[in-house]
Amino acid sequence: MVSIPASAQKNSKVASLCSKAEQCINNREFDKALSLLKQAQQKDPCYPDTYIMLGDIYNFTLRSDSAVKCYNKAIELLVNPDPMLYFIAANEGVKCAQYEGALRNYEIFLQKGLQYSEVFADAQKGMANCRFGIEAMSHPVKFHPENLGGSINSEWDESLASITADDAQLIFTVNRPKDKGTVCAFCMNEEDLYYSIRDEKGEWRMRNAVGAPIKTGYNEGAQSISPDGNYLLYTMCDADFGMGSCDLYWSKRIGSKWSRPRNFGAPVNSHAWESQPSMAPDGRTIYFVSSRPGGFGKKDIWKTTMTSEGKFTVPENLGPSINTPEDDAAPFIHTDGRTLYFASNGRVGMGGYDLYYTTLQQDGTWSEPKNLGYPINTPADEINIFINANGTVAYMASDKDGGFGGLDLYSFELDDNLRPNPVTYVKGVVTDAVTGAPLEANIEMVDLNTKQVVTYTQSDSETGEYLACIQTGSNILLNVSNPNYPFYSENFQVEKSYTELSPYLKNIQLRRADIGTVVVLKNIFFDFNQSELKPESFVELDKLADYLKHNKVNIEIGGHTDNQGSDEYNDRLSLERAKAVYDYLVGKQIDPSRLSYQGYGKRKPIADNATEEGRAENRRTEFRIIR
Repeated sequence: MVSIPASAQKNSKVASLCSKAEQCINNREFDKALSLLKQAQQKDPCYPDTYIMLGDIYNFTLRSDSAVKCYNKAIELLVNPDPMLYFIAANEGVKCAQYEGALRNYEIFLQKGLQYSEVFADAQKGMANCRFGIEAMSHPVKFHPENLGGSINSEWDESLASITADDAQLIFTVNRPKDKGTVCAFCMNEEDLYYSIRDEKGEWRMRNAVGAPIKTGYNEGAQSISPDGNYLLYTMCDADFGMGSCDLYWSKRIGSKWSRPRNFGAPVNSHAWESQPSMAPDGRTIYFVSSRPGGFGKKDIWKTTMTSEGKFTVPENLGPSINTPEDDAAPFIHTDGRTLYFASNGRVGMGGYDLYYTTLQQDGTWSEPKNLGYPINTPADEINIFINANGTVAYMASDKDGGFGGLDLYSFELDDNLRPNPVTYVKGVVTDAVTGAPLEANIEMVDLNTKQVVTYTQSDSETGEYLACIQTGSNILLNVSNPNYPFYSENFQVEKSYTELSPYLKNIQLRRADIGTVVVLKNIFFDFNQSELKPESFVELDKLADYLKHNKVNIEIGGHTDNQGSDEYNDRLSLERAKAVYDYLVGKQIDPSRLSYQGYGKRKPIADNATEEGRAENRRTEFRIIR
């Protein structure tokens, strides 16, 4: 109970009823207390203690709008209200979005409540929330949530979902009643992972539980599926074999099954609480939440790098630009690799947990987080959001009226001002060019301007299937490599746009390193009529140098042109360009005796020179294995 000394008025019958009601409140017998206080109101509707205790009951039972009315009524009836009553009324006002009245109560409290200086910082933050809430509600963002339906949602709580980059698979957490298989004896419920596949019509199929070996009798949830769908990162809590109360685990998809899950282990997991992982499209960077020492608040957002499968670097705190003295949680890194969404109760917002986003800058720092605004954020707790690859549709959990019960998953079109950089993807199968057998291969997307790997994935060892994200507004190198084959390369230049982006469907055939095998280098660039390599070429040439260092082959570098211009001009230009590649490789410590170069001019076209597209294909640099 709030325990505010109230009235100097004496009414023995009313005071007796209030005394009995106070005992009921202390025993959590709220219905009985309400009955007694209603009787007290009938006997004396101006007795302030009655309204304070009514406010306490509504406070305890999360009916903030009723609590505010009662506390304000008590303030009105009292000659000299205890200043703490203004503070408590203001807090309840924030919870039900009565920001203007709450702001006035905070202001009075700060003027009169000098003896309560220990909560002045909370009052000042409350005032900032009120001002923000008033402004946000006067300028709402676009928000029209649609329930994902009965194939996803149930009478239980569905939350903390994630989706693959191709929008094809949804994985989410379900908090369900425990059963005979539940190992945790003291748990009231059990959390399990469920998934759904989108059908040909774009509808979600009936959900299924993610079975063994992921499912155990412990609590599994707060998961993330990597953009390529290859890795499932999740949280397991209360396990006898864990390192802390909750630990991070990972599993890899092989064909249609998940591998045996592995604990992240030290240094990621600790004796503290670790949860809510999210993997970036580079396939290496993982963001997560921990209560470990060394942070800036109670729970902070950290990141680690997977240097090789199952090996992780010492976690790095994201710093005070993101983490606050309170709780910062539920990170979701978009498939653009730069836009991070998260929840926090330590920032100015609508009250409780709000959702924010921040952008990774070129210098490696994070921009000042921005609140997603009203009505996405409300005075209640908003705890999780995730967004599809092209940045247009967001998903979140809500217990709004009209659902299936508890928390349900909803989707909505994301306001233009809140969208990340749009991302599309390339998807297909990697096979042996001769046998057609599926191949496991490393697949990298490299930004040719920054030379940074923005996407890393592997094709499935059983099916050869792969999915790799492509950032828009970039000049991207696709590199596909397998130790037994010369690498394959492709180039993508995708314009930045917030419209629906069509994915690239591309099956890739790798040819073994036999004599005569020809590989076109699709990321070697020259200016018109020039033979000096452009800097964007260096990424591909470094890949070629690395291949030569690890494989005992000799190659001939061939330069080719289209049919425009004289034979003499094209022969000279193609030879000079081939020599430029030769010189670069020699500069990378490749033995010149393993290299030769030749200019073929326009004599070996691979496409029709009658079209610009064909001529562009014919203007190429390639290498041929000669030994």
